[in-house]
Amino acid sequence: MFDIILFTPQIPPNTGNIIRLCANTGSHLHLIRPLGFNLDEKAVRRAGLDYHEMALVKEYENLEECCSTLQQSEIFMATKFANQTHDQPSYGLNTAFLFGAETTGLPETVHGMFGDDRKIRLPMLADNRSLNLSNAVSIVIYEAWRQCDFNNSVPPLPKLRSQIVSHP
Repeated sequence: MFDIILFTPQIPPNTGNIIRLCANTGSHLHLIRPLGFNLDEKAVRRAGLDYHEMALVKEYENLEECCSTLQQSEIFMATKFANQTHDQPSYGLNTAFLFGAETTGLPETVHGMFGDDRKIRLPMLADNRSLNLSNAVSIVIYEAWRQCDFNNSVPPLPKLRSQIVSHP
């Protein structure tokens, strides 16, 4: 499925929520150090509930090490400075998405590594700074998964009797 790269994440519950998202979408999580917390922290565990064992999470010393591991993936960088919105590019199942730290975003050196065609932004109202990181990751991953026809997702459950409407 998809690869989610978090560049120096700082807030434990956000990463915990993203671990839970990964477990439920089949995505893999890649964390670029330094982290603003320890993955064993209670806040990360509480947000991720019991999904830690169901999600693939790897840590890297730097972005270059991570990118070399994902050598076959196309990488899109989420930034408020992008010209295209997150729903405009076409994504495949091997796509990776890079997100910056909650407090600082991505450094200019990382911005310089990506062409404009690999930068995406989430629409927001004017004069707002940013969305919560775990919410932003969810929005992007579900759009990419939608484009891939929700590959490997669970089929819909049958309707409950109370939901079935009889017509006379």
